Order: sequence, then structure tokens, then C-alpha cells
Amino acid sequence: MKLLFVFLLLALPGLHATALADINIPIETQHTALVLRVDTAQNLLNIYLGKRLQNQAEYAGIRGNPRNEETYSYMFQSAYTPAGGRNLLEPAIQALHADGNPSLDLKYVRHETKSAGSGIQLTTVYLKDPKYPFEVTLYYKAYINEDVIEQWSLIHHSEKTAVRLHKYASANLYIPAKDYYLTHFHGDWAQEMRPDETPLAAGMTILDSKLGTRADLFQPPSFLLSLNKPANEETGEVIAGTLAWSGNFQLAFEVDPLHHLRVIAGINPYASDYLLPPGREFVTPALLYTYSSQGKGLASRNMHNWARKYRIPQGQGTRLTLLNNWEATQFDFNEDVLTALFKDAKKLGVDLFLLDDGWFANKYPRNNDRAGLGDWQENVKKLPHGLGYLVKEAEQAGVRFGVWLEPEMVSPKSELYEKHSDWVIKAPNRQQSVFRNQQVLDLSNPQVQEFVYGIVNDLLTKNPTLAYIKWDCNAAIYNAYSATSANQSQLYVDYVQGLYKVLARIRTKYPTIPMMLCSGGGGRVDYGGLQYFTEFWPSDNTDPLERIFMQWDYSYFYPAIATCNHITDWGRQPLKFRTDVAMMGKMGYDIVVSKLSENDLQFSQQTLKTYERVHDVIWQGDLFRLQSPHTSDVASLMFVNPAQDKAMWFNYLVGNRYKSGTVEPIRLSGLNPAKRYTLQEVNIYPGSRSFINANTATYSGDYLMTVGFNPQVSANRASVVLELTEAK
Repeated sequence: MKLLFVFLLLALPGLHATALADINIPIETQHTALVLRVDTAQNLLNIYLGKRLQNQAEYAGIRGNPRNEETYSYMFQSAYTPAGGRNLLEPAIQALHADGNPSLDLKYVRHETKSAGSGIQLTTVYLKDPKYPFEVTLYYKAYINEDVIEQWSLIHHSEKTAVRLHKYASANLYIPAKDYYLTHFHGDWAQEMRPDETPLAAGMTILDSKLGTRADLFQPPSFLLSLNKPANEETGEVIAGTLAWSGNFQLAFEVDPLHHLRVIAGINPYASDYLLPPGREFVTPALLYTYSSQGKGLASRNMHNWARKYRIPQGQGTRLTLLNNWEATQFDFNEDVLTALFKDAKKLGVDLFLLDDGWFANKYPRNNDRAGLGDWQENVKKLPHGLGYLVKEAEQAGVRFGVWLEPEMVSPKSELYEKHSDWVIKAPNRQQSVFRNQQVLDLSNPQVQEFVYGIVNDLLTKNPTLAYIKWDCNAAIYNAYSATSANQSQLYVDYVQGLYKVLARIRTKYPTIPMMLCSGGGGRVDYGGLQYFTEFWPSDNTDPLERIFMQWDYSYFYPAIATCNHITDWGRQPLKFRTDVAMMGKMGYDIVVSKLSENDLQFSQQTLKTYERVHDVIWQGDLFRLQSPHTSDVASLMFVNPAQDKAMWFNYLVGNRYKSGTVEPIRLSGLNPAKRYTLQEVNIYPGSRSFINANTATYSGDYLMTVGFNPQVSANRASVVLELTEAK
């Protein structure tokens, strides 16, 4: 009877014989599936990443790579490839056992899937080496409605002594396609997030960082991967991925001999062997990724929806507009100067005044960037009554007060350095190197962690109504060495883990305070850091023309509510252009209000009122990129709120050739075709008029998305912002 049952199963169409023994583990979101398979030898394989099938049972029909006694190609599909055995390609994990054996063999033990909250499912897969008490647990958290998967690993053993981990990736994906096109981003200070798209050829392509802190200054830990052909905004298959880690990272893309793609992402193994004692757990950072069959736009909207709901503090809440004093004063200020600026902030109409660098240190006063970091006491000459006085004066002027900190850093010319030079990352017997006249404190040291936490805790304890912290980080790690660490090869990892411990304590005690993640520009933005910060600083380059490109490319991974866009004096564009660009995110000011002309001040005041009315559409809406600044003379994008009854549409002239501008209508996206929308131009400069008549500019969503509308961008109208409202 049993043999007859087996025969009948084998005779069913579409059911492979392997289905009798293989175990398929689907990890599904609303539209996406990642499918793992356990084969007859208990190997865990990746067999599918793509569009979710309607019938889950049909995943069993997906064929894997051929396997017999003479081939090793099944190893290409390993869901967490171990080194030292039959694998011939890039491993996800490499370890040296306590007895000196350099090989690993990871076999499936069991798995479980359970709810991890509303709309979240967590699949946990347990692997074990059959010869050693060495275990790896793989975690796959599926955010169902957002179509995002968060993947990480946990490594544990009970061998007699410590195991040395040479590599410990977060994720190991396997993607068969005809061709692969990788978009990655690179840059430097003031030229962040410059995109490059390249087809992947056979062999390895590696994106990585070795900077320690501000680790993504040259190369962020994010990528777009188009499958079969280059994807555009609304068509094509694409995977958007980003590693949630604020330190050295490595993203490896290997096209194997079968022309299939292996993606291995995690902490950079460079100079980072990790000694794992028995009984301890090592948890890797998460790789976050989303699959879209409808282009890059949907992939980025998935990431935005996930980030606002699950990762960024108050991501579905609100933000403060601020005025920063840096452009007005730099290091040269006192109480009288600042209190006058409080009145300017109120007059302008912002919510908050931010005091930047230069308010601290006495023995070596912070009058320039060559001294004082680490000595976090108010400078008695500049601020004789302390920060508490400024907090109260700002509040009396009608604005809140925030402050700049750089607590991970130290100036060699400081009292802290004199007292605790052993707290500084620096190699013995080597010339000391500085980056922007400063060095990095050793956050692998628990004493340093306590010191950094104490800076923030004391500040907020003494000033409970302090409303904002700008957390800066301007140095990379040179001469990596810890005076207190027993394992120097762990410093790069232990530093970031120490930083996260501090930030977690701060967020636990002060869960609602807004904090900006800053690093002399975009050298430090990732979802490891953004679980503690409400927003980030994309670049010190605030030239609005440059920012159009930067903000465009950051937006593939980060939502507008987290992107700090300040209006400054950088660039040659008029104030209106600078303001319109800044409005595409979390807007702020770094200008001298007293030097604004009457029209500039009036324009800014009115724009802030408009921003207050419409910012929820920008912060919480779906982003649709309509025309790219990389390929067009006019950049155009819009935000549409979830109800599809309001939208904000931004247009900018980025090319200056003769007669550059919009000649043809631009087709909109994201609207409800059945609704009718009234278009009205906002941010009109005093004395100017709009060519768009709100009394007649009413169209159906179908018309606007099929035929389009010309915002009439030209050299005389270099930036045009339109508000769309459902006509009822």
C-alpha cells in the first residue's frame, strides 16, 4: 500500500521526485517570496527570490542546481555557505575551530515560523556542524505589507575553547537571472551618493569600507540590483538592499560558473577576526532588502514604508524646523549674540534654534576645530550662565533649543586627552594621525562607553526641556589599536557594538528626543544607526543644485522625513530655488536672518506656513520620481499621500543649455485615475506670479498620468512647486 501511494505521488504532474524528501521553507510577504530548501543531505539551499506564487505548494516544482556524487554545484545555492569543505566559491562564514580545524559543515536541524508582531513573520532556521558543537541560526523577518525582508545570523558554539571567526556574513542570497546590473553609490566629502550602474561579469565585485567610523564616506552599504535588464522607475525587476551597520562592511556579488549570482553581505572581514568564547553568541547586523517587479520606484517606496513604521524613531510622527547658528557665527559667539538669534528664529517662523560647534571647553577653549573636543563643559567666557540659561531664553523667545555634540571624538589638545590618552584609538610606536584635528575615542572600552553616555545623560538631566541633539562624527579610524582590548582584531566590530550600547541606553531613557545623525556629510547613514536617530545629514554640500542629485539618490533607501535639508548660502541659486529643494525633506535653515531682504524674509515666512500645512504629504507620502536629473534638464518628482487626495510636485531646472526647460507635459504617477485634482503653485516669490491658474487647472488623475501637465520650468522659472488637491 505504501509503495502504491509513493507511485501515485510520483505520477502527479508537476511534482518532482525530490519533493518526497525535500523540505521547502517559503518566507513570504504580500508580493514577494524567498524560498529555502532542505535537500536529502540536510543542506539548506536558496532556491528562489522573486514574485510570490499564488499556490505555495508550487514552490516544490522549482528545480535546483544539478547534484550527484561528482559535482559540487549544489553548494553554489547554499543559504549560508561554509568555508573549508566542498565549497569552491566565496563563503558566508569561515571559522577556525578550537582544535585548529579550519573547515565547517553546516547541516539543517529544524526551523520554525511564528508571528513577530502585527504584519510580521519571523522564520528561524537552525544549522549545526555534525562533527563539532558549532551552530548557526539564520533569521528571516518578513514585513508582509511592506514587502521587506530583514535577514541576519547568530553564531554560537560550545567547544572547549574559543573559536576564531574569520568571516561572519549577515546574508547569503542566490539569484538566477539572464543578466545582472548593479547600481552602487560612491563619493567623498561634499560629493556623496554618486551612482554608477554596471553589468556584473563572471567573478567577484566587492563594495566595502575600511574607515571604521563614518564608514560610508566613500561607499555606502546600499545597492540596487536589476535582473535580466536595467530597471527604470516603474518597470523591471530590481532588488534594493542595504546593510544596517555603522562600521566597516562588505557587499560581495559573485557571478558563479553557472552564471547565477551570489550576494554575500555583512561586516567586512578585513582586520576583524573575532574570537568567540564558548557559550557566547555573536549576532550579525541585518541585511534589509526588497524585491520589486515594477521598477526602482516601488522598491524605494517599500523601503520608505518599512523605515517609517518599523525603524526610524517617530517615523510616522512629526519633525521640528530649525535655525542653525553656524553660518551666522561659526565659533565666534556669546550669550548676547545667541539670544539675538533666538529672536531671529522666532521672526523667521521655525520651531527650534540649534547651537552648533564651539560652546564648550575652558582650558583649551573650542574657538576653532583644533582644540577642546572631549571637554564638554560650557565655555565660561562665551556662556557664563551655561546652557540652561540659553534653553530658557530660547523658550521665552518662543522657540525651543537644541545643541551640537561630537561625543565619540577627542582633540589631542584637550583636558580629556591629557587625563585619558589610553582612551584614544592609536597605535603604539607610531606617529599619531588626526582627521580634522581630532582622534577617535575607544568605544570598545566600557569606561569610554560610560563617559559618552554620561555626556548626553548629564546634558539632558540638567536641561530636561532641551529639544534636539545634533550628533556629529568627523574622523575616521587611523592606526587602529585599543589600549584595553585583549583582541585587537575585534576593535572595528567592538567599536560599533559599543556605540550601539550607548545609543540604546540613551534611547531607552530619552525615547522621544529628536537626534540628527551627522558626520561631516553623508559619511554615516545606515539603518543600524537610524534605529536611534530621527534624521540624518546627507552632506555638508548644501548647494541646492548638488542636493537635487544627492537627495534623489538617497531617496532610493531613505524616506524624506529622515533627510535633513538646510537652506544655506551655498550655491548661486536664488533663495526660492534653495528653499524649494530643501522642502523635499526635513527642512531647516542655516542662514543669517538679519541679512535677508524684506522680500526674502517675507518669502521664507510664507513658505514655512505652507510647509507646516503640507509637510505630512512629503514626510508620509509615496515618492514617485518622474524625470531624473541624471538624464534630463528638468528633475521632477512628487509625493502622494496614502489617501491619494493630496500631492506635492517638485520641478527643477538642472541643465542650463539654451532654451532648457519643460517643452512637453510631464506624466504624473501615483494618483487615483478616477479622482479630479486641482493644481496650484506654491512658494511664489513676492512680486512674481504663477502661470498656473488654480481656477482652471483641474484634471482627472487619469489625464495627469496619461497625458501629463507642463509645469513650465524655464530659466526664468527654475524651480516650480505645485500642490495637488482632490477637487470635491
